[in-house]
Amino acid sequence: MRKAKGQKQIVKSCLVVLLACFSNLNAQQLDPLLTKDAAAQKAWVSNKMVSMTLNEKIGQLFMVQAYSNLDEKHARKIEAEIKKHHIGGLIFMQGTPEKQAVLNNRYQKKSKIPLLIGFDGEWGLDMRLKKTFRYPWNMTLGAVSNDLLLEQFGQRLGVHCKRLGIHINFAPVVDINTNPENPIIGNRSFGENKFNVTQKAAAFIKGMQSEGVLANAKHFPGHGDTAKDSHKTLPQLNFDLKRLEAIEMYPYAKLFDSGLTSIMAAHLSVPVLEPNPEIPTSISYKVITQLLKQKMGFNGLIFTDALNMKGAANYAKPGDIDLAAFMAGNDILLIPEDVGAAVKKIKTALKRNILTMSRLNHSVEKILKAKYWAGLHHFEPIKVANIEADLNTIKDSVLHRKLVEQSMTLLNNKNGIFPIKELANKRIAYVKIGDADNSSFVTRLQSYADVKEIHYTSKTELLGKLQDFDQVIIGYHKSNATPWRSFKFSTEEIDVLQSVAKAHKTIVSVFASPYSLLQLKYFDNIEGLLLAYQNSYFAQDIAAQAIFGAVETHGKLPVTINENYPEGFGLHSVNLMRLSYGIPESVGVSSAKLQKIDSVMKLVISEKMAPGGQVLVARHGKVIYEKSFGYYTYEQKQAVTNSSIFDLASLTKILGGLPLIMKSEELGLFTLSQTLGNLLPEYKDSNKDTLTVKEMLSHTARLQAWIPFYLETIDSLSKNLLDKYYSKSRSAKFGIEVAKEVYLRTDYIDSIYQKIKEVKQRETPGYKYSGLAFFMFKKFFEENYHSKMEDLADGYFYKSLGAYTLTYNPLRKFEQDRIVPSEIDRYFRHQILQGHVHDMGAAMMGGVSGNAGLFSNANDVAKFMQMYLQDGYYGGQRYLSSHTLKKFNTRYFKGDQVRRGLGFDKPQLDPEVLSTCGCVSDNSFGHSGFTGTYTWADPDSGLLYVFLSNRTYPTMDNNKLGKEDIRTKIQALAVDAIVE
Repeated sequence: MRKAKGQKQIVKSCLVVLLACFSNLNAQQLDPLLTKDAAAQKAWVSNKMVSMTLNEKIGQLFMVQAYSNLDEKHARKIEAEIKKHHIGGLIFMQGTPEKQAVLNNRYQKKSKIPLLIGFDGEWGLDMRLKKTFRYPWNMTLGAVSNDLLLEQFGQRLGVHCKRLGIHINFAPVVDINTNPENPIIGNRSFGENKFNVTQKAAAFIKGMQSEGVLANAKHFPGHGDTAKDSHKTLPQLNFDLKRLEAIEMYPYAKLFDSGLTSIMAAHLSVPVLEPNPEIPTSISYKVITQLLKQKMGFNGLIFTDALNMKGAANYAKPGDIDLAAFMAGNDILLIPEDVGAAVKKIKTALKRNILTMSRLNHSVEKILKAKYWAGLHHFEPIKVANIEADLNTIKDSVLHRKLVEQSMTLLNNKNGIFPIKELANKRIAYVKIGDADNSSFVTRLQSYADVKEIHYTSKTELLGKLQDFDQVIIGYHKSNATPWRSFKFSTEEIDVLQSVAKAHKTIVSVFASPYSLLQLKYFDNIEGLLLAYQNSYFAQDIAAQAIFGAVETHGKLPVTINENYPEGFGLHSVNLMRLSYGIPESVGVSSAKLQKIDSVMKLVISEKMAPGGQVLVARHGKVIYEKSFGYYTYEQKQAVTNSSIFDLASLTKILGGLPLIMKSEELGLFTLSQTLGNLLPEYKDSNKDTLTVKEMLSHTARLQAWIPFYLETIDSLSKNLLDKYYSKSRSAKFGIEVAKEVYLRTDYIDSIYQKIKEVKQRETPGYKYSGLAFFMFKKFFEENYHSKMEDLADGYFYKSLGAYTLTYNPLRKFEQDRIVPSEIDRYFRHQILQGHVHDMGAAMMGGVSGNAGLFSNANDVAKFMQMYLQDGYYGGQRYLSSHTLKKFNTRYFKGDQVRRGLGFDKPQLDPEVLSTCGCVSDNSFGHSGFTGTYTWADPDSGLLYVFLSNRTYPTMDNNKLGKEDIRTKIQALAVDAIVE
């Protein structure tokens, strides 16, 4: 019955068309489809028009849906449509880029006039195609204040479309979403503010059309304030004209002035525009011709929304609906249900003079102009090779990260809880609510602090588990699969969130639509509230970085939550200058060049230079390469991960001993010219009395390189431990743990200090590397601070830096299987060293010394080195003054060919004695370690490099790593990867 009424209305509409004057169709505005070479364009269009038959002209009106994931039968059907009905275009749907490219070339070859290829790619080709790039949804982008990024987004989509042979992308959505219950727009909208929506759309359009791809604003006259889905029914907008012009239609009028090339008409019932409630706006002459074309003056290409959608298809049967849509003023009929029936109806209308050839030619000429505009006058087949790589570039990932970072919207920051500042002694828990993945968020949170993930089955159980924590981070994670998935909290989830927030200092990060917050009645208990919009990898990663102050929040709400959180609201957070994590190209480094490190490390593993290792590269405070390789041992039972902990060996000098030396000098406890005899009175009148701090730290004090303290505590023949010195169990007498079930006499430390005091000085003056000074400084620290050295290092540095794996005696904090073994000791402790320091002297000092003893993963080493690069500042806290660092990072004996600063190693002066790749600046500094470790930082380039391995496993006699200069070769690759 409804379709019969629709057919009568079509005849009525056709009579109206006959009475209409077409003279003013192109009189309102400049033609957005005109190209710079307008004369050539006109000639091409005229030539085509003259040569086309009536059937070919009618065929240009249709854009048929094609799939690249269907079978050959479907492909032949599309070819039949091209051959029989001369269709003018295709809109590709689901599939893969490779298959679409092949089919595109195939179909174009069959078509006399090049096909106009359309696509729904609102957030990228990923909207329809697998293996393509996904950008954020419009709602996320609506929070971004920098519209230049939106232009870049549009430009990148234009590049992708062009590469795949797509000429028109049906984007952007310019619907102003003022209805939170809208089932079909929602996340696809830039928000509720007409100005923001228009600005974002204009920027996007400018970017995409700059690449020769037609943009398409949809869904005219505005689908944002509907509660029904036009795919399923005909939604109705019961607003007066004043409201429609002020809100729904506002973006269109502005975008027409900015060169928009096409729009899509929505299937809506809008009584104030079309009195007949059964006629969709998409097939209303009053809406398309009288309003859009004549009153608003749009001269671009006009598409119907898909004619197979119920909002249109329920009105009339196939063929009739197509004729009605064309008679209404549309140029292209999108996804017709029956092209053959539609062609017959249009030809009949022409024969009966219901439709004129002038009207038909008008649209066909526009379509041809659009094809010329899109470059189809010089059609070339798509190159299939490398198409997937071309559609998933580093450039896109860099832009995606920028967009997500700029969208992060901070809504609550009570008591300055956001970002998290002091980390020392702060116990932080993470709790997940929601039903989607949270792995990237947890991983990145744990890059900054020892965040414990708490799982629970009930609210009571959860609150009990959280009693031991000072602060809680809650992540609300909902599906990121499509913008239409449910974003709503369950009643239980709201109860859990509110209960935890009431009991603890809490930061909540919402990885879902901002509309999810409409369910929360109480925000007062939530001290920190971050809106991340989507549950993507990028959003999870960057939200965690924002929570710890590595990036700032700049986003503004695109929709209103309540009177306290109106549209446009968003707090700016501070940058604490902690390490951030991102893509090499974002800091001027080539990803492809950094990948060469992988090959070197694979060689390290295959050639058994070390069982496993970690490599980290950062630049300008951003970690851009962090990978682990190999296994704990050559038996390959446990793979090394980024959380694995290595024995740092002599990196301890610049990460353990030196920081406390610098802090002490800065506090005025000594000067660089002060002598050891003044520093430690027991050295007065010894052969080391007059050694200065500067000489000792520069390795020019004639100290012996090392003393094998352990040798006199073992049998010289059997190598067994002497009972005189060791016990298998701890006691007051045997209190120094040097290995598992191996305890040294407590008083033996005094013997070590005495041996250092009494050992002869080298007779030859000049440079000789020695770790003995760092033994002596341990004694100085503990006597002057009245505290253990490990506690001093923790208190002054490690805890507040968030470097929680950077520690002495790691077995006191971590399970053994997290620690990489360093050697099978067959000469002293007679066991696998896994968590006990490899260095014999440091082991006999209880695992704590200034020369060795520290363990860490690469990430925490990088935090310390970045603090150095930032002149002693990190995480919102100053650790050392820039003056102090400059003082200790200076060569004082360069004239004597001493390359080292004070404690820090420096680039080589002798080309035969390598300490670096030779490609770093003279201001750079770092150190290497006996177990196969290395770290280096260069203030001039901003480059930071960490290399950790256990090359000493199973035996320290294996030094292939050193002989091949692997550590400095990788350093060279990192430096070479800088492409600025």
